[in-house]
Amino acid sequence: MIRLYDYELSGNCYKLRLLMSFLGVEYESELVDFYPGNRHKSEAFRKINPLGQLPVIDDDGLVLRDAQAILVYLASKYDGSGKWYPRDNPDLLGQVSQWLAFADAITATASAARLHDALFYTHIDVGACRAGAHRLFRILDEHLFFAEEAGQDWICPGDHPTIADIACFPYIILSEEGGISRMDYPAIRRWCDRFKRIPGFTVMSGVFPAGPAADEDSKLAS
Repeated sequence: MIRLYDYELSGNCYKLRLLMSFLGVEYESELVDFYPGNRHKSEAFRKINPLGQLPVIDDDGLVLRDAQAILVYLASKYDGSGKWYPRDNPDLLGQVSQWLAFADAITATASAARLHDALFYTHIDVGACRAGAHRLFRILDEHLFFAEEAGQDWICPGDHPTIADIACFPYIILSEEGGISRMDYPAIRRWCDRFKRIPGFTVMSGVFPAGPAADEDSKLAS
Protein backbone atom coordinates (compact mmCIF):
# COMPACT_ATOMS: atom_id res chain seq x y z
CA MET A 1 0.00 0.00 0.00
CA ILE A 2 1.12 3.55 -0.71
CA ARG A 3 2.46 5.45 2.27
CA LEU A 4 1.93 9.20 2.09
CA TYR A 5 4.08 11.37 4.32
CA ASP A 6 1.36 13.85 5.01
CA TYR A 7 0.40 17.10 6.71
CA GLU A 8 -3.30 17.94 6.91
CA LEU A 9 -2.90 21.67 6.25
CA SER A 10 -0.52 21.30 3.29
CA GLY A 11 -2.09 22.08 -0.06
CA ASN A 12 0.57 20.01 -1.80
CA CYS A 13 -0.26 16.96 0.31
CA TYR A 14 -3.95 17.64 -0.36
CA LYS A 15 -3.33 17.35 -4.10
CA LEU A 16 -2.25 13.76 -3.65
CA ARG A 17 -5.11 12.90 -1.32
CA LEU A 18 -7.51 14.31 -3.92
CA LEU A 19 -6.12 12.28 -6.80
CA MET A 20 -6.03 9.06 -4.82
CA SER A 21 -9.63 9.68 -3.74
CA PHE A 22 -10.70 10.34 -7.34
CA LEU A 23 -8.98 7.13 -8.45
CA GLY A 24 -10.11 5.02 -5.48
CA VAL A 25 -6.50 4.22 -4.58
CA GLU A 26 -5.94 3.06 -1.01
CA TYR A 27 -3.11 4.62 0.97
CA GLU A 28 -2.00 5.19 4.51
CA SER A 29 -0.99 8.58 5.87
CA GLU A 30 2.06 8.99 8.03
CA LEU A 31 1.55 12.38 9.62
CA VAL A 32 4.58 14.65 9.82
CA ASP A 33 4.52 17.58 12.26
CA PHE A 34 5.29 20.36 9.78
CA TYR A 35 4.27 23.13 12.18
CA PRO A 36 5.19 23.86 14.86
CA GLY A 37 7.40 20.78 15.12
CA ASN A 38 9.36 21.26 11.86
CA ARG A 39 9.78 17.49 11.73
CA HIS A 40 10.15 17.66 7.94
CA LYS A 41 13.54 19.29 8.59
CA SER A 42 14.67 16.60 11.03
CA GLU A 43 17.61 14.34 10.38
CA ALA A 44 15.31 11.31 10.31
CA PHE A 45 13.00 12.79 7.68
CA ARG A 46 15.89 14.05 5.54
CA LYS A 47 16.87 10.41 5.10
CA ILE A 48 13.56 10.04 3.28
CA ASN A 49 13.68 13.39 1.45
CA PRO A 50 17.03 15.22 1.57
CA LEU A 51 15.20 18.44 0.61
CA GLY A 52 13.21 18.35 3.83
CA GLN A 53 9.90 18.94 2.04
CA LEU A 54 6.42 17.43 1.96
CA PRO A 55 4.80 15.51 0.38
CA VAL A 56 6.64 12.25 -0.15
CA ILE A 57 5.23 8.86 -1.07
CA ASP A 58 6.63 5.38 -0.68
CA ASP A 59 4.95 3.00 -3.11
CA ASP A 60 6.32 -0.49 -2.47
CA GLY A 61 9.84 0.85 -2.01
CA LEU A 62 9.71 3.55 -4.68
CA VAL A 63 10.18 6.85 -2.85
CA LEU A 64 9.12 9.99 -4.69
CA ARG A 65 9.08 13.65 -3.68
CA ASP A 66 7.48 16.76 -5.23
CA ALA A 67 3.71 17.02 -5.50
CA GLN A 68 3.55 17.53 -9.26
CA ALA A 69 5.93 14.64 -9.97
CA ILE A 70 3.89 12.38 -7.71
CA LEU A 71 0.66 13.39 -9.46
CA VAL A 72 2.22 12.32 -12.78
CA TYR A 73 3.34 9.02 -11.29
CA LEU A 74 0.04 8.17 -9.60
CA ALA A 75 -2.07 9.05 -12.63
CA SER A 76 0.23 7.13 -14.97
CA LYS A 77 0.23 4.02 -12.79
CA TYR A 78 -3.26 3.90 -11.33
CA ASP A 79 -5.59 5.59 -13.84
CA GLY A 80 -6.44 2.96 -16.41
CA SER A 81 -8.58 5.41 -18.36
CA GLY A 82 -5.65 7.71 -19.09
CA LYS A 83 -7.88 10.73 -18.62
CA TRP A 84 -6.14 12.34 -15.67
CA TYR A 85 -2.73 12.24 -17.38
CA PRO A 86 -3.27 11.75 -21.12
CA ARG A 87 0.12 10.29 -21.97
CA ASP A 88 -1.06 9.08 -25.40
CA ASN A 89 -2.03 12.59 -26.55
CA PRO A 90 1.15 14.66 -27.06
CA ASP A 91 -0.69 17.95 -27.62
CA LEU A 92 -2.78 17.60 -24.48
CA LEU A 93 0.14 16.22 -22.49
CA GLY A 94 2.18 19.31 -23.32
CA GLN A 95 -0.62 21.54 -22.08
CA VAL A 96 -0.94 19.56 -18.85
CA SER A 97 2.80 19.91 -18.25
CA GLN A 98 2.58 23.64 -18.92
CA TRP A 99 -0.08 24.06 -16.23
CA LEU A 100 1.81 21.88 -13.77
CA ALA A 101 4.61 24.45 -13.99
CA PHE A 102 1.99 27.17 -13.51
CA ALA A 103 0.87 25.39 -10.34
CA ASP A 104 4.42 25.63 -9.02
CA ALA A 105 4.22 29.40 -9.49
CA ILE A 106 0.94 29.46 -7.55
CA THR A 107 2.68 27.61 -4.74
CA ALA A 108 5.52 30.15 -4.75
CA THR A 109 3.06 33.04 -4.40
CA ALA A 110 -0.38 32.17 -2.98
CA SER A 111 0.94 29.39 -0.76
CA ALA A 112 3.78 31.56 0.50
CA ALA A 113 1.33 34.32 1.43
CA ARG A 114 -0.73 31.74 3.32
CA LEU A 115 2.36 30.58 5.22
CA HIS A 116 2.99 34.19 6.17
CA ASP A 117 -0.54 34.80 7.44
CA ALA A 118 -1.49 31.43 8.88
CA LEU A 119 1.84 30.16 10.23
CA PHE A 120 3.60 33.48 10.91
CA TYR A 121 6.46 33.02 8.45
CA THR A 122 7.48 36.65 8.80
CA HIS A 123 10.56 36.36 6.56
CA ILE A 124 8.27 36.13 3.50
CA ASP A 125 7.66 39.28 1.42
CA VAL A 126 3.91 38.89 1.60
CA GLY A 127 3.17 41.94 -0.56
CA ALA A 128 5.20 40.55 -3.44
CA CYS A 129 3.59 37.14 -3.00
CA ARG A 130 0.07 38.57 -3.12
CA ALA A 131 0.87 40.68 -6.18
CA GLY A 132 2.37 37.65 -7.91
CA ALA A 133 -0.65 35.51 -7.05
CA HIS A 134 -3.06 38.10 -8.45
CA ARG A 135 -1.04 38.23 -11.68
CA LEU A 136 -1.34 34.45 -12.01
CA PHE A 137 -5.02 34.45 -11.08
CA ARG A 138 -5.75 37.01 -13.81
CA ILE A 139 -4.03 34.77 -16.35
CA LEU A 140 -5.94 31.69 -15.23
CA ASP A 141 -9.26 33.50 -14.97
CA GLU A 142 -8.97 34.75 -18.55
CA HIS A 143 -7.93 31.29 -19.74
CA LEU A 144 -10.90 29.66 -18.01
CA PHE A 145 -13.30 32.29 -19.35
CA PHE A 146 -12.33 31.58 -22.94
CA ALA A 147 -12.39 27.83 -22.24
CA GLU A 148 -15.99 28.20 -21.05
CA GLU A 149 -16.82 30.16 -24.18
CA ALA A 150 -15.54 27.17 -26.15
CA GLY A 151 -17.71 24.79 -24.11
CA GLN A 152 -14.88 23.46 -21.92
CA ASP A 153 -15.05 23.13 -18.15
CA TRP A 154 -11.42 22.41 -17.28
CA ILE A 155 -7.99 23.96 -17.58
CA CYS A 156 -6.98 21.72 -20.49
CA PRO A 157 -9.21 20.82 -23.47
CA GLY A 158 -11.54 17.87 -23.18
CA ASP A 159 -14.53 16.73 -21.19
CA HIS A 160 -12.56 15.43 -18.21
CA PRO A 161 -10.34 17.20 -15.68
CA THR A 162 -6.63 16.40 -15.59
CA ILE A 163 -3.94 16.54 -12.97
CA ALA A 164 -3.43 20.16 -14.09
CA ASP A 165 -6.72 21.01 -12.37
CA ILE A 166 -5.68 19.11 -9.25
CA ALA A 167 -2.28 20.82 -9.16
CA CYS A 168 -3.79 24.31 -9.35
CA PHE A 169 -6.84 23.86 -7.14
CA PRO A 170 -5.60 23.68 -3.52
CA TYR A 171 -3.67 26.93 -3.21
CA ILE A 172 -6.32 28.78 -5.19
CA ILE A 173 -9.17 27.60 -2.98
CA LEU A 174 -7.04 28.38 0.10
CA SER A 175 -5.92 31.78 -1.20
CA GLU A 176 -8.15 33.77 1.15
CA GLU A 177 -6.03 32.43 4.04
CA GLY A 178 -3.16 34.41 2.54
CA GLY A 179 -5.14 37.61 2.04
CA ILE A 180 -5.74 36.94 -1.67
CA SER A 181 -9.38 37.45 -2.61
CA ARG A 182 -10.99 35.55 -5.47
CA MET A 183 -13.86 38.01 -5.83
CA ASP A 184 -12.45 39.55 -9.01
CA TYR A 185 -12.06 36.16 -10.71
CA PRO A 186 -15.52 34.82 -11.60
CA ALA A 187 -14.28 32.15 -14.01
CA ILE A 188 -11.97 30.80 -11.31
CA ARG A 189 -14.85 30.71 -8.84
CA ARG A 190 -17.01 28.77 -11.28
CA TRP A 191 -14.16 26.36 -11.96
CA CYS A 192 -13.65 25.83 -8.23
CA ASP A 193 -17.32 24.94 -7.88
CA ARG A 194 -17.12 22.47 -10.76
CA PHE A 195 -14.01 20.93 -9.24
CA LYS A 196 -15.78 20.36 -5.93
CA ARG A 197 -18.44 18.35 -7.77
CA ILE A 198 -16.00 15.79 -9.20
CA PRO A 199 -16.99 12.34 -7.85
CA GLY A 200 -14.66 11.43 -5.02
CA PHE A 201 -13.91 15.02 -4.02
CA THR A 202 -12.73 15.30 -0.42
CA VAL A 203 -12.26 18.32 1.79
CA MET A 204 -9.47 19.50 4.06
CA SER A 205 -9.36 22.11 6.79
CA GLY A 206 -10.34 25.41 5.17
CA VAL A 207 -11.94 23.76 2.11
CA PHE A 208 -15.69 23.20 2.10
CA PRO A 209 -17.95 21.03 -0.07
CA ALA A 210 -19.86 22.56 -2.95
CA GLY A 211 -23.20 24.04 -2.01
CA PRO A 212 -26.49 23.35 -3.79
CA ALA A 213 -26.02 24.02 -7.49
CA ALA A 214 -28.85 26.52 -7.79
CA ASP A 215 -27.64 28.54 -4.81
CA GLU A 216 -24.06 28.59 -6.09
CA ASP A 217 -25.11 29.59 -9.60
CA SER A 218 -27.19 32.50 -8.30
CA LYS A 219 -24.36 33.62 -6.05
CA LEU A 220 -21.82 33.57 -8.87
CA ALA A 221 -24.18 35.42 -11.16
CA SER A 222 -24.66 38.22 -8.65
